[in-house]
Amino acid sequence: MLPEAGHVSMMKKSGILRRHHGSDTLEEGSFLDLGTMQFEDEAGALAGAHGTVRLAEILRFEDLHQISKLAYQGDIVLLDYTSIANDQMAVKRMSIDLKNVAKDTGGDVAGIAKNLLAITPAGIRIDRQKIRPSF
Repeated sequence: MLPEAGHVSMMKKSGILRRHHGSDTLEEGSFLDLGTMQFEDEAGALAGAHGTVRLAEILRFEDLHQISKLAYQGDIVLLDYTSIANDQMAVKRMSIDLKNVAKDTGGDVAGIAKNLLAITPAGIRIDRQKIRPSF
C-alpha cells in the first residue's frame, strides 16, 4: 500500500518500542537510537559477565605460567606459540599443562590454527567443527 501524496505514513509499533518511545505510532523514516534504550533484564544479564579475550604469545615454555594465570582468572586466551613450535618437547609439555588448566577450571583448550591455541573458562566450549560456506 503506497501513501497518498502529501500524507505522512505511520508505522504501528508494539511491545518494547512502545515502552521506550512513549506512543503507539512512529513516523515512517524516523529512527530510534537503540543504544540509548535501557531494558529491564539487561542489567541482570550483564551483572555476572566478566573476563576478557586475551591474545598472548609464548616465547619459551617458562612463559606458560603467566598465561595459565589468565585462564584461571576466567579470561579467554588465544595463545600464539610460534616461537616454540619447532621444539616438540616444549609443545608437548605445554599441551599437557594447558589440558590440566582446562580440567582444573572446567574450561576447554583446542588448537584453532597453525601455532594458535584457544583456552576458555568454565561454561565456554570450543566447537571443533569449522564453519564452512555452502555453495
